[in-house]
Amino acid sequence: MQAFLDFVVKGLVNHPEAVTVTPVEKNDLTVYELRLHQDDVGKVIGKQGMTINAIRSLLLAGSAKKGLRCTIEIVEEKPA
Repeated sequence: MQAFLDFVVKGLVNHPEAVTVTPVEKNDLTVYELRLHQDDVGKVIGKQGMTINAIRSLLLAGSAKKGLRCTIEIVEEKPA
């Protein structure tokens, strides 16, 4: 699932070298933390959240096929 997210997100953004996908296990749920260049956050979220919701739907369907529970969060880091 991590490779899938990496592929999809890097295809959407202008700064693919800044994309990192980190899996974090919480109970029986895997949360994929997505860190990206601050200029690309809007592209991944999309208008009214349509793009991120589509990515979440694909992740949910793919993980359910494998018997897993997964979700994705965009982690915004404040500039120093």
